[in-house]
Amino acid sequence: MMKMKHKSNQCISLSKSIKGDTSSLTQSVYKGDDLEVLVDLPNYYDWIVDTFRIWIEGHTIEIGGGIGTISKRIVENVERLDILEPSSHLGDKFPQSLINSLKVSIFFETLEQRLPKLAKETYDTIVMVNVLEHIENDFSAVINLRRILKQRGHLLLFVPALEFLFSKIDVQHGHFRRYHLGSLTKMLEDVGFQILLKRYFDFAGVFPWWLINKVGKRTNFDPRMMNIYDRYFIPVTRFIEKRISPPFGKNIIIVAEKIPE
Repeated sequence: MMKMKHKSNQCISLSKSIKGDTSSLTQSVYKGDDLEVLVDLPNYYDWIVDTFRIWIEGHTIEIGGGIGTISKRIVENVERLDILEPSSHLGDKFPQSLINSLKVSIFFETLEQRLPKLAKETYDTIVMVNVLEHIENDFSAVINLRRILKQRGHLLLFVPALEFLFSKIDVQHGHFRRYHLGSLTKMLEDVGFQILLKRYFDFAGVFPWWLINKVGKRTNFDPRMMNIYDRYFIPVTRFIEKRISPPFGKNIIIVAEKIPE
């Protein structure tokens, strides 16, 4: 039975005590206004999910489900899928295939509301695509995410990369940072993860992002330009990066496995 929980909220925050240490996490307000644009990028999202797919299994949660762009691509791989999305107004945009699926539960709740309800070692897989950068205290976030993962469970992350690309569009969409591969890897290892996959992603997107958003100071996505990029550039970039791991990229894709305690 699918659970639909609608809650209005102004921000996402998390306070969780871990082994006597109280940590705090705050996520900026994100209304999802650009998701209607981003959903029409089939090559881009297929590439992300296909990279993750061999680790997607069992009881899975996608945090920051948006309008189901990633969830509809992974539901066939899992036994159960929980989707956590704080923006309740996105509920009517979810695909009917997810809404009608008996193995899907959709929770319109904040991280603060949901995580205290979750027992330790609940999930086999956690999927977060373009979410961690919205969380101010990301270190506390990964500690909490590790808690709800089963032993040898997998945390699948996709985040924006390269601090020099940080621009007004990042601020506009509630990003606290862009990541570098070394520092993100170290943070995950420090809290008890083993890294199974780590690499930069979409090297061809670095220059356009820098030119349009950093130099040009755009604060919104252009649907026409993004669809052209997805149709003509992403297949070529994917072909190249399948054979050569790029030394840099617009994003980072990483798979972390929970080390048994």
